[in-house]
Amino acid sequence: MKQLMIHCGPDSTQMALLEEDKLVEYAAERSQKRGLMGSFFKGKVMNVVPGMQAAFVDIGHKKNAFLYIDDLLHPHLEKQPKTKPPITDLVRPGQELVVQVVREAIGNKGARVTTHYSLPGRWLVYMPSAGYVAVSKKISREEERNRLKEIGETLRRSEEGLILRTVAEHAGEEEVLEDLSQLRAQWEEILEKGEHAPAPSVLHHDLSMVQRLLRDVYSPETDELVMDCSEQAGEASAFLAAMLQGKKPNIRVYKGDVPIFEHYGIRQRLDKDFQRKIWLPGGGYLVWDTTEALTVIDVNTGKFTGGDNLEDTVYRTNLEAAREIARLVRLRDTGGIIIVDFIDMSSESHRTAVLDMLERSMNGDRTQHHILGWTKLGLLEMTRKRIREQSQFSSND
Repeated sequence: MKQLMIHCGPDSTQMALLEEDKLVEYAAERSQKRGLMGSFFKGKVMNVVPGMQAAFVDIGHKKNAFLYIDDLLHPHLEKQPKTKPPITDLVRPGQELVVQVVREAIGNKGARVTTHYSLPGRWLVYMPSAGYVAVSKKISREEERNRLKEIGETLRRSEEGLILRTVAEHAGEEEVLEDLSQLRAQWEEILEKGEHAPAPSVLHHDLSMVQRLLRDVYSPETDELVMDCSEQAGEASAFLAAMLQGKKPNIRVYKGDVPIFEHYGIRQRLDKDFQRKIWLPGGGYLVWDTTEALTVIDVNTGKFTGGDNLEDTVYRTNLEAAREIARLVRLRDTGGIIIVDFIDMSSESHRTAVLDMLERSMNGDRTQHHILGWTKLGLLEMTRKRIREQSQFSSND
């Protein structure tokens, strides 16, 4: 069961996602500052830096976007040259090209862009020139993976690439084809605009924050959407009706006197979950520190006394911490290098169990991440793709 709570304010829209009554995602989008992630631009190469194998591209924003050589080569690794050519062989200053934003501008860095274009739909991600079919790793049944891959190979044209998403499990060929046809038409429209538009200019904006969330996680069979704005609820209903091909979305408009986030206890949870010190249900606590280079999370036993001995107390605290860290990393949208200083455990089986718990708890995260394991110093190291500024919550929001 998932609940999507959406507050539509005059200056911003806030979204909270709950799974089994646990708060797992939060995002806010200012009305006047729509994100660039996923958007397409016709840009102009301003300068090429051979030593960095990179170029800087003017896409019409304050800071030029960063284009690395890997994002200029063929999107299929097997079709890339074994030795990378100099970037000066691929682009030159003054050249105009279509690029897509794959990472928002963060701090002093401009957005990162690519020519490995992709357009996400309901059932699949469409890549106009990738040349392969893949199936989400979260679909585990081999029979279903083979069925979806066969559908993808049947429907794609020779140069196209398709990734069948997790929600495509059990989807029929007609549903996938309808999604693919819409994405093809979208891509043709981008190309047509790119031929005539001056550089720099925007060619295509990705969906709004709310629409992206509905596209990626909403299921009419199990999920509830609660919004406090009738007008935006109507827009969401029309969007879902088109996406779900006739299935009626479960949308409720909240009209209470108390703000929606306060009525459902979301604001109180956010206040707690965005603190530097976060108490665990069993009495232990986390200390969460973020620097420019990485995020460090320290686990402490605190008031936890549930074990029969010290090793058992440490083990139970670490298990609880692993579950909570996975939820909070997703909620805070923490990206980059993440180091977790679990409490020292003498038992190797306990260390393995804690690592397994973290991996299982991270399975619901839609953002790409890698759990690298224990370092020689006994720290747990993981990485999570950073595509936008880390989520922040203030009690003034």
